[in-house]
Amino acid sequence: MDSVRVQQSASVRLDEIYRYTRQHWGEQQAERYITGLFQSFSRIKTHGVASRPVPAEFGVEGFYYRYEKHFVYWRWLSDGAVGIVTILHERMHQIKHFQQDDV
Repeated sequence: MDSVRVQQSASVRLDEIYRYTRQHWGEQQAERYITGLFQSFSRIKTHGVASRPVPAEFGVEGFYYRYEKHFVYWRWLSDGAVGIVTILHERMHQIKHFQQDDV
């Protein structure tokens, strides 16, 4: 997965998702969910996930797709790699949290 880089805000969100899932549904489910997220990251370049452009009101260029209960935001990096920008739960106010993640 060398052509995918998880950026700082996304890394923090992954930790939060893992802890929350482990606390509420157990370690096995947390492992399954995080593993599934990483597998979805690796399918971005092959169009194995249905990405859409980030809405203009977010003020950034990039894409997003849904993975189960989360939205994964990503962009192309200057070297052609995929940068995972942040990961937000479907119930979060997307623009507000996106901007808080300082992307």
